[in-house]
Amino acid sequence: MPLYHFSEDATIERFVPRPPLAHPEWEPLVWAIDSWHQPIYWVPRDCPRVCFWPLPTTTPEDRERYEATTAARMVVTIEAAWLERLRATTLYRYTMPEASFESLHDHGAHVSRAEVVPLGVVLLDDLLARFAAADVELRISPSLVPLARSLQQTSLHWSLIRMRNAQGWEGPPPQGPAMGHPRLQPKGDAAAR
Repeated sequence: MPLYHFSEDATIERFVPRPPLAHPEWEPLVWAIDSWHQPIYWVPRDCPRVCFWPLPTTTPEDRERYEATTAARMVVTIEAAWLERLRATTLYRYTMPEASFESLHDHGAHVSRAEVVPLGVVLLDDLLARFAAADVELRISPSLVPLARSLQQTSLHWSLIRMRNAQGWEGPPPQGPAMGHPRLQPKGDAAAR
């Protein structure tokens, strides 16, 4: 399955491992996402977003609530304040060499501890049309906070990305399952691997 990395920079020749912005204490990595999950990155890099979809383990009650509100396979919600920036953004999708990466078994997330030279890059524009063509519902909301808080109490898969940039978000950055993965360590524990 292809692996991708998204950027607003078309000139990246090599990806160097670095810690996640929201978790500078974690080891440096290069991140990639698989094809099915790539729509969660079809927004400006710093755009806060809440993404969710049902899993095989989603309860019948949560699945019913989800399917009552959408026919899409996935929902990506952004703040209204970011809509014009989304319309104006051009992204570049880098195809990454699969052999360099290991899966975190967390809904498409893959990491490499080594520098990675991309295999190629493709320009992505008209991101709104791209969402529609991919069976992904893009929602626009005045605030992400109520949705983010409520999803954390469900059995749906949820991803809260760049929430430090969300209006009204307080508290520590969200830490989803990928950051709790046993193969990922804080920088000081890297030698223990």
